[in-house]
Amino acid sequence: MNQPKRIPDPEKFKRTHERFQETIRQLDIWNLKLEQLNAMMEVELCQQRLERLERRKKLIASETKE
Repeated sequence: MNQPKRIPDPEKFKRTHERFQETIRQLDIWNLKLEQLNAMMEVELCQQRLERLERRKKLIASETKE
């Protein structure tokens, strides 16, 4: 019923471990790229909001002069 535990082949274990490490590195790179993209989008959104507020301020200023 109970099968004895096999000792994994050291060479196969080493290759699998190296592939896992490479996969983790690639995921880290993609996570950093996504964080960078998110930061760029946040800057863009802040810039757009600032521009809208400045336009609104100019519009209100021009209406009060009339």
